[in-house]
Amino acid sequence: MENKHEISALILRLVLGISFFIHGLVKFQGGIENTVGWFGSIGLPGFLAYGVALIEVVGGLALVLGLFTRVVSSLFVLLMAGAIIKVKLAAGFLGNGQMAGYELDLAFLAIAVSIAVTGSKVFALDQFIFKGQKKESTTPVN
Repeated sequence: MENKHEISALILRLVLGISFFIHGLVKFQGGIENTVGWFGSIGLPGFLAYGVALIEVVGGLALVLGLFTRVVSSLFVLLMAGAIIKVKLAAGFLGNGQMAGYELDLAFLAIAVSIAVTGSKVFALDQFIFKGQKKESTTPVN
């Protein structure tokens, strides 16, 4: 039987991956130009919208499959920190009636940090692809 911590990490990885995949997909389906315009309206370069949407779609799928889990989760940490600081912080934790607050973004950030720190091995393609590679040594080098 798998370790209960690994099962927990799997659940978090799947929920985060599916959530980001859907958020990114909606950006493309709704017309990425709308997102580009919105980025411009908040003072960000519009081309960043393409990068964010691509990271969300590809990264979300990668998390679901268990590919590059720690790297993708670290990218999601950066995305969520940016979203909270640049967009949601002014609206407050629960929002201001005109915009949602940062509570969901903070939850996604916390999940991403957890996965970036611990990884997630159960049902992860990384386990098969990198199976023969030696793990990093945790012994300090003097």
